Amino acid sequence: ANIDAIKEVDAMGILDGVTTNPTIISREKRPFRELVEKICEILHPRPVNVEIISENPKEMVAEAKEYLKISDNLVMKVAMGKIGLEGVKRLTDAGITTNMTLVFSASQAILASKAGARYVSPFVGRLDDISSVGMELVGQIVDIFYNYDMKTEVIVASIRHPLHFVEAALMGADIATLPPTAFEKLYKHPLTEIGIERFKEDYKKIPKS
Repeated sequence: ANIDAIKEVDAMGILDGVTTNPTIISREKRPFRELVEKICEILHPRPVNVEIISENPKEMVAEAKEYLKISDNLVMKVAMGKIGLEGVKRLTDAGITTNMTLVFSASQAILASKAGARYVSPFVGRLDDISSVGMELVGQIVDIFYNYDMKTEVIVASIRHPLHFVEAALMGADIATLPPTAFEKLYKHPLTEIGIERFKEDYKKIPKS
């Protein structure tokens, strides 16, 4: 949710959307609405994900409608669970795009898709943290959605390093969302840096006339 980081990546022409959550937004020390408005302004019409805080399904719809007054490219992130599933159903019925977040099992992903979620977000890094293999879950979800022609898209979240990113692509996940610290690792490579320095040094050796 850092504006400078978003602008920097967007200038490369490779940014398809932005995901946020209360933890990420709190780090910016800026009013919520002001920050989200700015992000939407930069990204529009590409999607910007914001977290629904309400714990009542009916209130989730009201909260989402308030968010959509900011911009029409907002996607509502809803935490997985019994209440969240009903919330996704109500939001979807109201024509509001949803992303079921905090998904840690294939069964959760199936239910989210059945409830009408446009996206599901399995958190691979957090699974790795407890000695599970997060990317195995991504593979399961992608296969299940393919087998049953489910239209829900898979957003691989909690990405920590390039291997997560590449494996997500190999498995056929639709989207990968990652923080700036992980993104930087995607384009940096020691052999690239060595090659650049060598070219610079060799260029100096070329006669100027």
